[in-house]
This record gives sequence, C-alpha cells and structure tokens, in this order.
Amino acid sequence: MSLFFFLTIVQAIVAAALVGVILMQRSEGGGLGIGGNPNGMMSARGAADFLTRATKWLAVAFVVLSIVLAAVAVETGSADEITTTIDRNVTPADPLGGSTQAPAETPAAPSSDPLDGNTN
Repeated sequence: MSLFFFLTIVQAIVAAALVGVILMQRSEGGGLGIGGNPNGMMSARGAADFLTRATKWLAVAFVVLSIVLAAVAVETGSADEITTTIDRNVTPADPLGGSTQAPAETPAAPSSDPLDGNTN
C-alpha cells in the first residue's frame, strides 16, 4: 500500500511539472522567447527544444505512471472486502412501491371544520 501512495505522490509531481512546462511554452513554438546567442542552449530555439523534449518525456512518464498505478490498484484491491460488507438479511422492496405487509389502520383525525360545531 505504501508503494501506491509513493507512486501517487510521484504522479502528482510529474503532473505539476508537466503543467508548468506546457505553460512556459509559447503557442507559436517560440519557447520562452528570451534573447541571447542563437546557437547556445538558452537561445529562443534552444529553450523551445528543451521545453519540447521535457514535455515529451514528462508526458511519457505521466502515462506510464498512470498504467502502473492502475495495475497496483487492481492487485491491492480485493473483492472479498466488498462482498463481506453486504447485509444479506434485508428483505427486498416491492418494485412497484407497494408494501408487502398489510397497512396498519390509523385512527381518524378529529375534524377541525369550524362549520361542524364539534370542536374536540
């Protein structure tokens, strides 16, 4: 179970990093748009290449972690826990909404009509 929690935390970190890397990119593909040497790593083109590669690898890690988390959840989850909590002593209800028992008779309520004259 601790493996599941650890992988969930790693999944959250990867997801946050993926969102951050995607938001840093320009929609035109210009990367961060910072100036500098066009041949260097931190040029606009170099930053765009770095962010593109980072996005690709973070997306791959996110998908792989999702599959691993699903597999771990299936293996750690047990159907016995669910079936043992079912209360089998409950009588089924009538599908038409009627009661299976005879209705109990209720005493008539006293009339509160002011024209009746009887004010119980």
